[in-house]
Amino acid sequence: MIELDAPTRTVLAHVDPRELVDLASDLVRIPSFKTEETPVARFLEQFFRKRGYEVDLQEIEPGRFQTIATLRGTGGGASLMLNGHTDINALTRRWRRDPWTPSLEGDRLYGHGVQNMKGGLASIIMTAEAVRRSGMRLAGDLVVACVAGETQGGEGTHFLMQSGLRTDAAVVAEPFGADNLVTVHSGIVHMAIHAFGVTGHIGRLEGTVNAVQKMTRIVEALERVEFRYTPRPDLPAFPRLNVGSILGGRGQDYVLVEPPYVPDLCTILVDVHFVPRQTVDGIVADIRRALDPVAASDSDLRYEIEIPPPASFKGRRRLVMDPFDMPTDAPIVQAVARSYRAVTGQEPKAIGAVLPQTYGLAAVRALVMEGADSGLVAGSLTGLLATFPLYGAILAGFANHLEGSGPAIRVLRGLLLGLFAFAGFFFVLAISLERAGVARAFAAAIAAALVLQALALWVMRLDAPVERPGLA
Repeated sequence: MIELDAPTRTVLAHVDPRELVDLASDLVRIPSFKTEETPVARFLEQFFRKRGYEVDLQEIEPGRFQTIATLRGTGGGASLMLNGHTDINALTRRWRRDPWTPSLEGDRLYGHGVQNMKGGLASIIMTAEAVRRSGMRLAGDLVVACVAGETQGGEGTHFLMQSGLRTDAAVVAEPFGADNLVTVHSGIVHMAIHAFGVTGHIGRLEGTVNAVQKMTRIVEALERVEFRYTPRPDLPAFPRLNVGSILGGRGQDYVLVEPPYVPDLCTILVDVHFVPRQTVDGIVADIRRALDPVAASDSDLRYEIEIPPPASFKGRRRLVMDPFDMPTDAPIVQAVARSYRAVTGQEPKAIGAVLPQTYGLAAVRALVMEGADSGLVAGSLTGLLATFPLYGAILAGFANHLEGSGPAIRVLRGLLLGLFAFAGFFFVLAISLERAGVARAFAAAIAAALVLQALALWVMRLDAPVERPGLA
């Protein structure tokens, strides 16, 4: 393993794992869906101000804020941005616990948004704190950008760039694994496709056109879209199209409570992830090549493609995210790679693209999403803690290098029965602790032990002598 230099050791000495978990938990407690990030922005504003950072509370839209904090350097060195987003994904079904009450169980932190990406956000913030508390002054500025609207295509970072702020390099703490240095991301474009109909009452359907029925033909045709593109071996699944939502009803407001009437408007929202060298115009042309023959064969089918989706859809993705491909020999990439080797003593698992999809340069331990049936989103505590040394080394390395798991028989039977149940108890306990809380794990293990004990008693009674009535 490469020996860590003095600045790196100094920073790492000020890492506090408990504080990292506490901050991630505090962030989970504050719901911050897209467009609703202001409460968490104000929380972070106070966090940074109390610790002496320069803080810019940016209003990216009326009443919508994000927090940018800076540790000023001594001057003359390269500047670095640590970037993470405060907005979180929609709250889906199948949750089995309060999503806003963080729960630390073993090495997992449960709570909505910890995976994408409040775990990563807490990591970069506490990395900056380790630098500040160490007393080290970096030569260049260290910017911690806690941005809004990433799930909308990067609204917050776009605003930040429009404000004129620039750093020499940036690390984005998306959850793609601390063992992976991601330098490639696909492009992303969202669009609305509308199908139009003619309304009328169920009592007289003559002359009506059901927009929802017409949309079913459009959705079927979208499954046959063939994109024209130059294949990327490192992005074999792309380009890819997904119909993410559908809404149909009457009028421009999609009235949903008049089912006796034929719907005259139906809209789907479509996501396309695309590869370098594809363009939005080319993507739309490819989609039209699939839809136009369907429309030509049905005079009642009329459709329209709208990019971006209508502003009336709260949280819509307005911006097109262009594909990104940073050379792997870029100074920031090599600086992160050197830091990874110094901390772990091994090579990164990947430098470049990480499937199934890549968004930006990431250096954060992967946070685990439980299986779809569980409805739980959990962050690996081991992963969160492992992030610290890597980020600390990145900072020091960047600052230094950027240019760098009878009676005896009855007694014996009893012992075997107990051992059988005992083994079953701990076997189920071990498995359950990995997938459930402590209370649930012990309940499952006790239940398993009782079942095994009853089974063992039943088996033992099969060859036991028949007892005479009246004998105890």
